Amino acid sequence: MITYSIIQKSQLEGGLRMDAEYYQQEYLNTFEKLKIFQTKSIGEISKVVYGTTPSGGVFEKRGIPFIRSQNFSLLSIVDDFVFCSEDFHKQNKKSKVVSGDILFAAVGATIGQVAVIQENIKEANINQNIAAVKIKDEKFNPYFVGLFFASYFGQLQIERLVTGNAQFYINSEQIRNFVVPILNKKFQDEIAEIIQNVQKELENSKVLYSQAEDLLLDGLELKDFKVESDLSYIVNLSEIKSTHRADAEYFQPKYDKLISKIKNQNAKMLGDLTSMKKGIEPGGDVYQDGGKLFIRVSSVSKQGLIDKDQKYLSNELYQNLKNNFEPEIGEILLTKDATPGIAYVLKEKVEGVVSSGIMRLKLKEDVESEYLSLCINSVIGKMQIERDSGGSIIEHWKPEQIKNLQIPILSKSVQQKIADLVQKSHKARKKANELLEAAKKTIEIAIENNKK
Repeated sequence: MITYSIIQKSQLEGGLRMDAEYYQQEYLNTFEKLKIFQTKSIGEISKVVYGTTPSGGVFEKRGIPFIRSQNFSLLSIVDDFVFCSEDFHKQNKKSKVVSGDILFAAVGATIGQVAVIQENIKEANINQNIAAVKIKDEKFNPYFVGLFFASYFGQLQIERLVTGNAQFYINSEQIRNFVVPILNKKFQDEIAEIIQNVQKELENSKVLYSQAEDLLLDGLELKDFKVESDLSYIVNLSEIKSTHRADAEYFQPKYDKLISKIKNQNAKMLGDLTSMKKGIEPGGDVYQDGGKLFIRVSSVSKQGLIDKDQKYLSNELYQNLKNNFEPEIGEILLTKDATPGIAYVLKEKVEGVVSSGIMRLKLKEDVESEYLSLCINSVIGKMQIERDSGGSIIEHWKPEQIKNLQIPILSKSVQQKIADLVQKSHKARKKANELLEAAKKTIEIAIENNKK
């Protein structure tokens, strides 16, 4: 069915945008709803700054937290930070960010994602793909503003701006032109309290997962394991022939030290513990904007499936593929390409199929699935994968290498304790997501029903 919008010449945004996509009825309806309220532009209520990246993209092992868009999750800053030096931070004071600042992912696939820096991050810096919005007007609670732009009415403003552009990018002037409705301050503060609870649940989830990792490493006597590389070492020719590897990195003594620790704990190969099935790649020409999920490597995190540049398949294609490629509850999804070694135990039914960059693991032996998943995600799995993929330009973990991954088998009681902590971590994250979605819905209902 053909759809169209009738636009007055005076509405053509000063001639800056002439593409029909920009004037879709959905966008026009949204702005009509916002006009009912008093609104302020971001430029009127805040200062907008962009960051930069250290020369050569070289980061520090410690120092000032350096935030990138991959650290955005559930309106918060999470995951493993890289760091910048104190000197770099001082030289780039303009992009210094503190708790309460709102961050926009402004470039590429993550464009439009929003985060509000939580209270436990006292001071940080950002890269050039992030815009920081620093609220100056006391009528606006920054947590409310951040959530507004994560909600339907905020995301539509971003989508409208990006649609029709050859390169996905939002500049500071465009961000300054985004508008926010002036809602009751008490309502804003109540929304802010919910978002702060979201961030507390995320922090709780992180702590619980860290406790599970500590319990695992304690059990393997690896808590203080050093992973520094040796500058020189001697390898026998027989070892090179037996492994079919000649790259020096593969024979770093740190890997042998790790494997010997694991083998002391009744280690078994992953291929003996699980059966494995690879996903499928139907081709980019069949991707759709909606339909059934196509679960790619970018969709999988150790915390669950995430909506990151999500692709979809038609229902007809899904029906043809689901019997062989739809994951089942309890299976471990394991990435093997691009970012190999991310494992997640599927907890809810998913209507979709997995890509060829993902393996589906089903347990054959009596091992706790969450324990096994944690082993893969921990330094135990990471170092073995690092060794296997060393020397490759594009990271690709071969199925035979995956089968040979060494998994330590701790006592059943320790496995259960670890699994319990991981499950509590996932529950805390799920609660955070539910709180966030409820808060977004509250804002959307308020605007839809003209509730100032």
